[in-house]
Amino acid sequence: MLPITGWVARLIIPFLAAAFLVLYGLPDQTTRYFAWTIRPEMTPIIMGAGYGAGVYFFYRVATVDEWHTVAPVFLGIATFTWLMAAATVLHWENFNHGHFTFILWVFLYAVTPILIPALWVLNRRTASEATGSEPRLPRLVRVLGGGIGVVVTASAIVLFVAPTLMIEVWPWTVSPFTARILAGWFALFGVVNGVVILDPRWSAARILIHSQILGFTLVLIGVGRAWVNFDAANILTWGVVGGMAVYLLAICLLYVAMERRQAATTIETA
Repeated sequence: MLPITGWVARLIIPFLAAAFLVLYGLPDQTTRYFAWTIRPEMTPIIMGAGYGAGVYFFYRVATVDEWHTVAPVFLGIATFTWLMAAATVLHWENFNHGHFTFILWVFLYAVTPILIPALWVLNRRTASEATGSEPRLPRLVRVLGGGIGVVVTASAIVLFVAPTLMIEVWPWTVSPFTARILAGWFALFGVVNGVVILDPRWSAARILIHSQILGFTLVLIGVGRAWVNFDAANILTWGVVGGMAVYLLAICLLYVAMERRQAATTIETA
């Protein structure tokens, strides 16, 4: 890991922490505390959960030594920042231009679409090679994860280009702007799942799964907080909420199984 990567992570963390505190902690106060007004509360809750998981992820970036342990997530974050920058340009009129958080938002998504890919390119030279004794993700997990990633990424791009498709069916009310913002988060999830297939090492997926467990847990807690936002008669409500719950359970089980395999491998090589 290049030292500059850790310093960039430390600089990004305060931005993400502030966004988490406002969006997840005060989802009904975005007019007062955020760069634009977001309604209803479920959308800022999802955004806040994502930024909260991002705080953990960049903390790990600042503290680990090996690039491959965080590399897959950087590709997802790069995709996310590109879509956030595009949404900012497309919906410029929706922002609270007089608010200082608007300046922070514009700064963040003017710089990171260039900075994050640059760090990924620079750090690739430092990536370590896999060893024979290192636990690897089962082929089935990699294929399923990669397949989910491709489907979600493709769907996210379609929804970003044509947000009216999401507006018509989504379980809670979204505008063209918030539909595109959510599509950006979906793309981040899709890309990181898709690229895990490129590196079979458990160590390459472990921090990603930590972040996903945290993010999905926060989102599902948020569902309970903002259940009034959902249309219970919409079958997609149960598909979205149920899908997140099933995915969270699956990655928790995967984490436990792989940690046991890691422990067994450590004992065998000791």
